[in-house]
Amino acid sequence: MKTEKEKMLAGELYDPLDPQLALERQRCRDLCQLINASREDQPEERRLLLEELFGQKTDAWIQPPFYCDYGTNISLGRKVFFNFNCVVLDVMPVTIGDFTLFGPAVQIYTATHPLDAEERRRGLEAAKAIHIGSDVWVGGGAIICPGVTIGDRSIIGAGSVVTKDIPADVIAAGNPCRVIRPVKE
Repeated sequence: MKTEKEKMLAGELYDPLDPQLALERQRCRDLCQLINASREDQPEERRLLLEELFGQKTDAWIQPPFYCDYGTNISLGRKVFFNFNCVVLDVMPVTIGDFTLFGPAVQIYTATHPLDAEERRRGLEAAKAIHIGSDVWVGGGAIICPGVTIGDRSIIGAGSVVTKDIPADVIAAGNPCRVIRPVKE
């Protein structure tokens, strides 16, 4: 029988109150609190905390405050930048390519809930992985919904709600987010 974590990472319905998952989220909250309390003149301390949070070496620049659920389900390329007040609900993997930039208050949600009210009432959740390519720029306040892929070099306008995949090399914006035009015409 699968553990709740195995179900979660497989995109199946799972119980988020499982003790193992609760412990992993608490670890993440503690690390985020330390990162968010770190000062600009403590770059080495911040880098070490980020590497512990993500479970990988990173040269990402994350401007606190920053929040996530697990941290270890986030895979960062080189030179990723998160501006102030970003949230990543990384129940499933969130893969971010090299040189990708996030404006302030961007929210990335892999977590979702069942459409069936009975399943929601039982407290079950699910998730869908998110992939964001390299050289992407996501404007401030954008929301990236579960299961979305954003192609390389695309630009997502501020305040957009990305509910469907966005191809490479386009400017997309709106609620729901839609392709406006190619980056280069």
